[in-house]
Amino acid sequence: MAQSRKDARGRVLRKGEIQRTSDMRYVYTYTDPLGKRKFIYATDLMTLREKEKELVQDQLDGLDRYAAGRASVNDTFDRYMTTKRNLRDTTKSGYYYTYDHFVRDTFGQKKLLEIKYSDVMQFYLYLLNDKGLALATLDSIHCLLHPTFQLAVRDDIIRKNPTDGVMKELTKRTGMHRGVRHAPTVEQQRAFMEYISNHPVYVHWWPLFTVLLGTGCRIGEAIGLRWEDIDFDKKLININHIVTYYPTSDNRECVYSFHKPKTESGIRVIPILDLVKDAFDILREDEIERGPNEQVIDGYSGFIFQNRYGKIPNPQTVNVSIKRIVTSYNDEEMLNSKKEGREPLLLPDFSCHHLRHTFATRLCEAESNLKVIQSIMGHKNIETTMDIYAEATDRKKEETFERLAGKLDNLF
Repeated sequence: MAQSRKDARGRVLRKGEIQRTSDMRYVYTYTDPLGKRKFIYATDLMTLREKEKELVQDQLDGLDRYAAGRASVNDTFDRYMTTKRNLRDTTKSGYYYTYDHFVRDTFGQKKLLEIKYSDVMQFYLYLLNDKGLALATLDSIHCLLHPTFQLAVRDDIIRKNPTDGVMKELTKRTGMHRGVRHAPTVEQQRAFMEYISNHPVYVHWWPLFTVLLGTGCRIGEAIGLRWEDIDFDKKLININHIVTYYPTSDNRECVYSFHKPKTESGIRVIPILDLVKDAFDILREDEIERGPNEQVIDGYSGFIFQNRYGKIPNPQTVNVSIKRIVTSYNDEEMLNSKKEGREPLLLPDFSCHHLRHTFATRLCEAESNLKVIQSIMGHKNIETTMDIYAEATDRKKEETFERLAGKLDNLF
């Protein structure tokens, strides 16, 4: 039988209660509805237990408000999040960031029972028209609000989910559609990489962008690569983990996290192209000269990529650098094209995830076996692969018909 814990006066302490030996203060530890560890302090045990009673009453009052329909949307969202026990810290952080940034201080303060379909529609239109949000961002907000209201429906707090059908109607009314991610053309891809390789400031980015464009890795998979993941003899890259960079619960700082991919399909093997091997060779030589990346993330080390501080670059920095490179290239290209009397070859705005989409497009242009493409890309659903394949083959069909038209014109 387990022995009860006691304080210095021999009194039995309840679960969650301790007495610190450093200053003899009493502490009660509990988990709040948001899953965060909280502490209550007191100089004597009786005061501590009075505070415990107040805490329990506050929690019951919150439950009463919810059950009586007096809870706000914020209360209900926080309650919904307590049911999501298996979320990764990175995913949970993303959910809270989106909700806190766009909902909590405005729509979230409304009473749950008072929300109607038209209220949701007006709020979504406000985010689109006044705040200038993209439809994809609004979709992320909707994916948090819809299950929040659905929880209240299942708990018999409200009869209908006021968010049902709002996104469909909104798309119909506004004519807006979720943005389609288009890959840079072959010419744009070549211009981007040649500009980097010949630029005295941006040349250090060449290995990372070569790996992204030559493997189709997600940015978290690429920056998380370690030397032990590379099999140079078999010319294979083992993708079995991902590194994420996300804000802590108090939003005071961002931290790295090392973990497995979200789905089993994310664990895969990618062949090493010759150009990608060249990039790894350059990184190996740089490491011999400047020393290895000594950063340790969740006990793992030996990372391939490193910035000037000897740590792996974070995704935000990569995206900012892409924008800076694209702006610099386009400015120079506009001047050069005017001098040379030709049309400029300008680069579109894109992110590091567009480089993954670019690799997928080039892969679809060269390979017709969808299962092979799906395996290399690590797509969970074949539909994702099919969408990219359809776009790539449509572009190829246009090129084929242009060539055919030229040949037929010569016959007449």
